[in-house]
Amino acid sequence: MTPVRVAAAAANFTRDLAFDLDRIGVIVAHAREAGAAVLALPDGALGGYIHDLRHPDPSDRTVLPPALDPDGPEVRAVAALAGDLVVCLGFCEAGPGESERYNSAVCLTGDGVLGRHRKVHHPAGVAGLFRSGDGFTAFDTPAGRMGMLIDHDKTFPESARSLALDGAETIACLSAWPTSLTNRAPRMAQDRQARLFDLYDQSRAAENQVLWLSANQSGRNGSLHFLGRAKIVGPGGEILARTWSKGGLAVADVDPDAAIGAARAVLHHLEERRPDLYRS
Repeated sequence: MTPVRVAAAAANFTRDLAFDLDRIGVIVAHAREAGAAVLALPDGALGGYIHDLRHPDPSDRTVLPPALDPDGPEVRAVAALAGDLVVCLGFCEAGPGESERYNSAVCLTGDGVLGRHRKVHHPAGVAGLFRSGDGFTAFDTPAGRMGMLIDHDKTFPESARSLALDGAETIACLSAWPTSLTNRAPRMAQDRQARLFDLYDQSRAAENQVLWLSANQSGRNGSLHFLGRAKIVGPGGEILARTWSKGGLAVADVDPDAAIGAARAVLHHLEERRPDLYRS
């Protein structure tokens, strides 16, 4: 594969879908101007995220972002903006029941949807608001085989490993990851959650020897202060490009085949596994 330019965004999104679509259009334009072929947008890029992780009231419908049809007009509008760009983004998906919701992600181009993911792991405070997805599946794109995770999914090594075992060479993790709720540091760079956010990004990339795109919300939403800190991580766990707390675009040139081949030339983590000795 020839080198590909990839991008991951840090940006703030709201309940105002028209505003969000305008912002997505601006970010897509910037990514296209930068020559990117793949763009990862944050979780909640359509409709924002919940306002309160400590005391969310499931009966209060204003707590949740608008529930969208994954094949509805908002997602189609993003596809029209994407054109030949591979774009991953998160949103709140309407479930089969009136009160059922999924925290979901979709990967698309102007030709349509390439892959989907429903968040599997929900942290305390969110578990009662969303149904869980039922697995991790990689999918083919013009930029190679990819997989997606959402937010808390990356806390669990099995999530990324499942995608890598399904052939994903690039994993996009779409987050709405805030600063610590219980012990917020005076400076964001010192915050416990900032440390964990970066640690998980680098660890999951290095463990699986894959290219990692980490997008995150920035700014404030209700009681939450999001970290930003979007980044591109190489298959050795090295940060190739990043943003900090404010909105921005992390952009890097990578040849996935060459980079992953080099990382796996001597130590090939997937082949060296001993699943016969692991407990299910």
